[in-house]
Amino acid sequence: MSSAIPTPDLPSLYDVEQALRARRLGVSGPELHGALCGWLAGGGAVTGWLARVLADDSVTAPTAGDALDRLRAAAEAQLGDSDFGFELLVPEADASLVERSGALFEWCRGFLGGFGLAAGDRAELSDEGREALEDLAKLAAASPQDDGDEDDETALAEIEEFVRVAALLLHGDCNLGARRRQRLH
Repeated sequence: MSSAIPTPDLPSLYDVEQALRARRLGVSGPELHGALCGWLAGGGAVTGWLARVLADDSVTAPTAGDALDRLRAAAEAQLGDSDFGFELLVPEADASLVERSGALFEWCRGFLGGFGLAAGDRAELSDEGREALEDLAKLAAASPQDDGDEDDETALAEIEEFVRVAALLLHGDCNLGARRRQRLH
């Protein structure tokens, strides 16, 4: 029997989008999740995360248990999950290719912004981490495709998996690597 605590699930994209609309925040759910994950991966603190990733000190913290608070709790737990249970907050597979690819590219833009805010130029990245960050930047600059075939669907799934692993790698470089370095000194 496993003694591991289950990792919280992400709230639905719909719930996050509703919470963002209610707060009148001009960011999509995927972009906010990407920014939050980039912030956490870059070593950003959980306290005040929403104002920090949106670079707006007037934004108040989420209420305990609301969709944005659950988003933070899930992202934090999933990034640290030793079973690699990290998920991206993007539309489900039944959404159109253009919607899913656009959301994935928004997620990447958010991640880069959050990561840059948290890590700045002080991040000590592995060679693989630097390469992953460069590839995320290329994806963030991409435009969604209007239509596609089965090959495009397969490619999008592979890109999504790459993004997921890249985020975990960068989190490991900035957080786990830093902890290991502290223990050695």
